[in-house]
Amino acid sequence: MKSQITTKWLGEMRFESTNPSGHNLYIDAGEENGGKGEGYRPKALMLSALAGCSGLDVASLIKKMKLKVDNFKIDIDANLTEEHPKYYDKVVMHFHFYGSDLNESKLQKAVDLSIEKYCGVMEMFRQFSELSIESHFHNN
Repeated sequence: MKSQITTKWLGEMRFESTNPSGHNLYIDAGEENGGKGEGYRPKALMLSALAGCSGLDVASLIKKMKLKVDNFKIDIDANLTEEHPKYYDKVVMHFHFYGSDLNESKLQKAVDLSIEKYCGVMEMFRQFSELSIESHFHNN
């Protein structure tokens, strides 16, 4: 299956990028790098893709397993190397689940299935980064 996007320069440091979903996004550098901060930063966008990919897996599994979850979020802490080309060499994902009746073992299974089997972005990150995954359960 092929994917194609088109990323068009809008002048200065700003770009517009198409997406197969039909929703375009803007990419821009920060002011410290000659941009105006009017878009996503490319490296941070990679972290959002990682969280989004795994989050979609977990959300789908929550539905399939009929689990009760009021809310969940994924926080990512990533370390950027000092030397160019700079990349994320260490990434820690924190899955936070909120609810009054959380089934922790099944939620952990959903996270494990995403990180071990389903999330393709996670597999891409494994090629260049040391990944750590932590689950946190917040019972109301």
